[in-house]
Amino acid sequence: MFINTKTLKNREVAEEMNAKANGMLNTYCALADEIFNTVRPVSVNKEDIHMAKLLLGKEVTDALNANLQERTAALRAKGVEPTLAIIRCGEDPSDLSYERGATKRAELVGVKVVNFLLPADVDKDTLIATIEKINADDSIHGVLMFRPLPKHLKADQNEICNKLDPKKDMDCMTHMSNAGVFEGLDLGYAPCTPAACMEILDFYGIDCKGKNAVVIGRSLVVGKPAAMMLMGKNATVTVCHTKTVNTAEICRNADIIISAAGVLNSLTADFVRPGQTVIDVSINWDANKPNAKGGLGAIAGDACFNEVEAIVDAITPVPGGVGSVTTSVLMKHVVEAAEKV
Repeated sequence: MFINTKTLKNREVAEEMNAKANGMLNTYCALADEIFNTVRPVSVNKEDIHMAKLLLGKEVTDALNANLQERTAALRAKGVEPTLAIIRCGEDPSDLSYERGATKRAELVGVKVVNFLLPADVDKDTLIATIEKINADDSIHGVLMFRPLPKHLKADQNEICNKLDPKKDMDCMTHMSNAGVFEGLDLGYAPCTPAACMEILDFYGIDCKGKNAVVIGRSLVVGKPAAMMLMGKNATVTVCHTKTVNTAEICRNADIIISAAGVLNSLTADFVRPGQTVIDVSINWDANKPNAKGGLGAIAGDACFNEVEAIVDAITPVPGGVGSVTTSVLMKHVVEAAEKV
């Protein structure tokens, strides 16, 4: 800031005013510098932004499939064709969808599929006769029977399932197969879903030995066998369920969480802490989740994914996590059964 001295009669007064103006300008500049240095954006390194490792099912599946292709080729060279029998009663859309996926995966890895398609109103004796026929067929190494059975067979489902030879029970339908999981004995095969969880942990090098693991859910399909399989990996396991008190606190103390509650958004930020691995098993429908078509409505797991992913070290997405591995695990069981012949 400068003042023209020619417009003033008193040069000394003008010079004094200029000096004061320059002093004010310097003060303003210093203040502006201080403010800028205080509020200007600070650069952020990518390393400072936390992003959990995504435990992608596709990577696990690709590795499993490659291994199975080698093993089925070796079996064929010995004259053994690994074969899976699929028993389906009726035309349930979800059964048909899974059957198509399983058949496609079987073709990819070199497993033959034989379908036994029965009407929805099939009677108990006919279904049992079909199972016994498969038991007696040495060319069939494994069986997948869709459950639940039709409503009129619900009361007899345990009896019917236990007619299957445990050596051909690929998805732990029989009491003997369950006993094998709980006793750590080779009496059948573990359910494909918890087995897929173990495959994911193994593939990504997540060591369970000495770790605290929490399983949310106590079903015979996922929760209980997952707990036993984690103990088989020398983890210390806690099972939480609908009557558990303080589930969130218990989960925060875990190193590994397997969530199989089947309840959308039930696993929130309150349940987790940094350093954990989360395996989200459940498949729920989220009406508010954006989908690939630009609308709303998509499948989701138990976890509030965005908030949990921002905290933990590793997590399986839904979709794209556990579900994509289960069919390859089914094929692995068939191949293992064929190798035992």
